[in-house]
Amino acid sequence: MTPLAKLALEDGTVYWGQAFGALGEVDGEVCFNTSMTGYQEILTDPSYRGQIVTMTYPLIGNYGINIEDVESSGPKLSGFIVRESSRRVSNFRSNESLGSYLEKHGVVGLAGIDTRSLVRRLRVRGALNGVLSSVDLDDASLIAKAKASPGLVGRDLVREVMPTAARGWEEGLSRWRHIGSSASDPQGPNVNDTQGGSHPHVVALDYGMKWNIARHLVNIGCRVTVLPGTATAAEVLALKPDGVFLSNGPGDPEPLTYAIETIRGLLGKQPIFGICLGHQLLSLACGAQTFKLKFGHRGANQPVMNKKTGQVEITSQNHGFAVRPETLPADLEVTHVNLNDETIEGVRHKTHQAFSVQYHPEASAGPHDSSYLFGEFRKMLPA
Repeated sequence: MTPLAKLALEDGTVYWGQAFGALGEVDGEVCFNTSMTGYQEILTDPSYRGQIVTMTYPLIGNYGINIEDVESSGPKLSGFIVRESSRRVSNFRSNESLGSYLEKHGVVGLAGIDTRSLVRRLRVRGALNGVLSSVDLDDASLIAKAKASPGLVGRDLVREVMPTAARGWEEGLSRWRHIGSSASDPQGPNVNDTQGGSHPHVVALDYGMKWNIARHLVNIGCRVTVLPGTATAAEVLALKPDGVFLSNGPGDPEPLTYAIETIRGLLGKQPIFGICLGHQLLSLACGAQTFKLKFGHRGANQPVMNKKTGQVEITSQNHGFAVRPETLPADLEVTHVNLNDETIEGVRHKTHQAFSVQYHPEASAGPHDSSYLFGEFRKMLPA
């Protein structure tokens, strides 16, 4: 018999369904993702640290799990909720089922609830902390735990997902990514530099970087060194980079004072490109402020307008914080805006070679409309 599991929210709402994946109990901010596919990339995206992710698409797991499409060493989220977990896996690349993958990695899952009701509540009330449990089924106990959950604001979650040491990266994009033994490496592919000195050297500050970003940097002809997000400006410059990349990552950007100070020390010295959390940190380093969105942007269908060209890009996004427009300093110009709520989706420095976007142009998973941004960064680097 399938064991029961419950989700309790801090507002007193309780949902119950079937447990799948690992048995246990987790807390976190409950959020939702509107993507129809890409659940494996979502599970392994370090930006979901501290969150319980609900998929709005009703059937998840039908194409299983493979070792090529991971975005980190394993799942980084707190819990996973679906309407229906597919009982049949059908894909020639699949190595195992979603349920077995979650169980192996200790991820607590919940299936069989009305995810439409849960998502509607989050959209109306805003993001809510919750507890997902298959070991404690007492409503009052779970609600009390949900109310005591620390949430995301003011926490430094980057230190929980960033690498512990510097490493080289040379794996690029391919039709099917064959990572081999590196798929089990908690730091990602760690390779010797075989690309030579003729390639521009990019130092990527890893705050919880998705691996497909590093693959894109290699594909545009860069020699890539990945540093932990706590690296100082002096440590970055000591590697003599031709450019600096600021990665995505989890949680609230404002507590990351070490990252903000590093970026301030790099501005004007080398070209800078930031994505997602990297976008927020670049803006903070220039004097802007951030705020928490009501329920965030998470999905592969967010419309963004490029203000320079007037073109609309359909983008993949995962963030719960955004740059506050009225605090934007004079030396930053807005380059992209979200067409759903007019939040800032991209900025460029007016005097230094530095730009960033709030969304994910590496498109893993998601549309490829914004991949040109890597080409824009490449133009800033030596030929």
